[in-house]
Amino acid sequence: MARSQERPRRKASGGRYHSFRTKKRHELAGFPAQTKLEAAEKQKTRRVRGGSRKYILLEAKQISVADAKGKVTKAEILNVVGNPANPHLVRRNIITKGAVVETKLGKARVTSRPGQHGIVNGILVA
Repeated sequence: MARSQERPRRKASGGRYHSFRTKKRHELAGFPAQTKLEAAEKQKTRRVRGGSRKYILLEAKQISVADAKGKVTKAEILNVVGNPANPHLVRRNIITKGAVVETKLGKARVTSRPGQHGIVNGILVA
């Protein structure tokens, strides 16, 4: 079955929307990238609407970390420590926006969307 980005079939009140047409190709949703922590970096490009490109990061090992003063340095990701969105992603070492990763500089929170931007950026967490 195709994944779609159309509105839900139920209203907030619990009532039902009656669909007047079928799913369209431009409403299809992509599958999540599920960026994993691996030894090598692996990227994929995807053509999106308007002919633009999205760079999907499938595997990552480095993060660009900004400290309190704003200085940015690259650091190696050692482990995924926490993820407020889904604690099950921590076990599988999957990096998403908001995930807390352990680096050689300390713990950092991911601020970019690796599955959409193709890079892992973060800020140090005290």
